[in-house]
Amino acid sequence: MSASMTQPVTPGQAAPDFALPAVADAETVSLADYRGRSPLLLALMVGLWCPFCRRQLVEMGKLEGELKALGVESLCVVATEPESARLYFKFRPTSVRLASDPWLTTHRAYGVPKPEATPELLEALGTVKVNPFGEFPEPMPIMMAAKAMDAIDGYAPSPSDKVDIERQWPQLKALFMIDREGIVRWVDIECEHEGIAGVGKMASAATILEAARAVVH
Repeated sequence: MSASMTQPVTPGQAAPDFALPAVADAETVSLADYRGRSPLLLALMVGLWCPFCRRQLVEMGKLEGELKALGVESLCVVATEPESARLYFKFRPTSVRLASDPWLTTHRAYGVPKPEATPELLEALGTVKVNPFGEFPEPMPIMMAAKAMDAIDGYAPSPSDKVDIERQWPQLKALFMIDREGIVRWVDIECEHEGIAGVGKMASAATILEAARAVVH
């Protein structure tokens, strides 16, 4: 996959600062909230129009308690306007702290790749088969899988979702483990290892917990 991007932040580098609107309330969420206090698992997702992101949020919710037990906090940045995100999470609550960044400023700061929408990429979306969460009887072409997940969720894109899709697609997602001094210690970027076949996949729970244990010792 070719991508127009700066190089992603790598382990050993300082995590770029950010200050974003919280989804839960009118507060601001910043990296400074965690520096000197606790390590942080930072998840950079796209908008809630992305069914893979919605599933990854559920998976993060399952992990959040185990990470807290290790002394690691979790924060997920969703690229949806705060008001729309609040409405969504009113009906699908999560224990994970959420921040809103519809313009992907944090993705840019952390150098998360955004592939070029080439004819080759469009063709691959219709032919490469995935089943990242194991919920289908067998792998499906990426676009079909996304539509099937929307149907399972009963999710119909809103006009604001459509604006977000035009602005964000095909932005990739990423996880960063940041120590309490604000230094990145571990990175997982979507499609980094499998190319387009990695769409929708997140590092396993075991891998994330291993990174968390490393950052607290």
